Amino acid sequence: MENPHAERQAVLLERILKNTSKCTEMILELNHCLEEILRANASVKIAADLSTKYRKNVQYNLEATKDSRDPTTR
Repeated sequence: MENPHAERQAVLLERILKNTSKCTEMILELNHCLEEILRANASVKIAADLSTKYRKNVQYNLEATKDSRDPTTR
């Protein structure tokens, strides 16, 4: 006579392994999609960084120009 508990555990273990395998596949696919998104957004990030640096430089130059022209700061 076979052990019914062992059969039940074997079935449950098989289901767990199947679900784990599917989960692993989905995570790998998600990682692949995220890598594609990061590659696609690389140029946008570069443009945003350049824009931020430009804005900071403009702000610095405006303040420097304002200080040199403002007679109250002398």
